[in-house]
This record gives sequence, C-alpha cells and structure tokens, in this order.
Amino acid sequence: MAFETTIQLKDCPFIYHLGDNVKKYTLKDTTFSETKVGNYELSRLLEEIPNSGEGFLLKIIINKDLTGVKINITDKSGLRLVNIFKSDLHHIIQTKFYFLMDSLVERGIFTKTTV
Repeated sequence: MAFETTIQLKDCPFIYHLGDNVKKYTLKDTTFSETKVGNYELSRLLEEIPNSGEGFLLKIIINKDLTGVKINITDKSGLRLVNIFKSDLHHIIQTKFYFLMDSLVERGIFTKTTV
C-alpha cells in the first residue's frame, strides 16, 4: 500500500486528510515512534475490554517527509485486514478508533470530513 494524503477506511463514515502543518515533534508527543527507515509509526490495540489483550491492531504510518500516510486495521497478529465498520458488533472498538483519531485531529495531524 502506497502512502497517500487522504485516507478512507472501508465503510468508515469519515475521510481523514494528513494535516498541512504536521510537525515531527507533534508526532513524537502523540506517541508515534520513528522507525529505522525514518517513518513515524503509531500502533494501538483496539480492545473491547481494556487490558484483555484481545482486539484489533491499528497501525498508522506517516512517511519521513510528512507528506503521506497509511492506516491499517488488522487482526491481533497483524496478518489479516479487518473491517471494524462493517457491523455494529464492533461498536466499542469503533468508538475507541474515533476517539484516537479525534485526538490526532485536535493536534493537527489529521483533518476530518464526513463522507
């Protein structure tokens, strides 16, 4: 998957755009870590029950030039893509995803629009 400036996850009611004024220190403040290649990565386990270790892995990667982003939600092993928006069975996980993304929108990393 290539880096893009606009991300829309399948069945998600929002479109996320990489912010115009993203700064490296803002990414580090919001717990992004720098990879060996120089990209910035945020990994979170979206769990229904906190600290259960059961859930879906959210991975956000922003390239080192701060011009492109990738977002994936996979099973816990990270091997299979998962669509958490397909049904209401994952309502709690969806809420946690929106909460995390809204915090990144507040910090100017992303902007959000409705589909």
